[in-house]
Amino acid sequence: MSNDFETAFKSRNKKIRKQMLSKVLLYIFFIVICAFFAGPFLWLLSTTFKSGENIYSMNLFTAHPTLTNYIGVIDFMNLPRILYNTTFITVAGTVLDIILAALCAYPLACMNFKGKGFIFGALTSTMIIPAAAGMIVNYLTVQKLQLVDKFGGVIIPGAVSVFSIILLRQAYLGIPRELIEAAKIDGASELKTWRKIMLPGVMPAISTLVIFNFISKWNAFLWPIIVLQDPQKYPLATALKYLGGQFNYKFGYVAAGTVISIIPVIIVFLLFQKNYINAVSGAIKG
Repeated sequence: MSNDFETAFKSRNKKIRKQMLSKVLLYIFFIVICAFFAGPFLWLLSTTFKSGENIYSMNLFTAHPTLTNYIGVIDFMNLPRILYNTTFITVAGTVLDIILAALCAYPLACMNFKGKGFIFGALTSTMIIPAAAGMIVNYLTVQKLQLVDKFGGVIIPGAVSVFSIILLRQAYLGIPRELIEAAKIDGASELKTWRKIMLPGVMPAISTLVIFNFISKWNAFLWPIIVLQDPQKYPLATALKYLGGQFNYKFGYVAAGTVISIIPVIIVFLLFQKNYINAVSGAIKG
């Protein structure tokens, strides 16, 4: 019996060692993959601390790090003004998109009315239209509204997206209908039901939209450069292109500006990432 116990013990230890070895190999594989994809960004980050003489070297570490590139970018770009422009456009556009999409998605998910299927199908079909195809119409509309060279001209054409409507509609469909019926029995209006019952239930989806909207609007380049004529009104992505035209021989300045523009995106993603996967997977299943 002692031999049987010893054999079982050895077999168990062997199995544990195999599992640990497979996990170690799996972690090593993932670390190599992450390093491979993060390599360009790490090199860009290290470039921001290099001086002009070794700016194009492939080394990730420099013997004499310097903040010259960051200081030069801040001094030239009027960074506080640029960050204000970008923050205003991003926050206003994100808030408008979430509010309007939440209002539009509610009747499509929770109300019965004639033509609801057609409206939803028409909205979905517009997603196959390239964004560039609507720029001429949007520009003419902005021009008629006298919003050229104004932040409103940048924000209003993208105030609500079809993707946001679809994502929130699927999130609304996941809320039990009993809660809506109970609110109606208590005498709540549709607006109060939406505000008190529906919105708290779709906060994971709203968190996901905050991430998507923040990334897309913070990095907006083409539309702002079309609408805005004064460089002092440019958002950060557009200003970086302007910076590249002025300092095409100083790549360290461009790299420093790029890293500065990435930091807020990383912060927002880390703040809202816990609800990201669940909301997107729920939308796909729905």
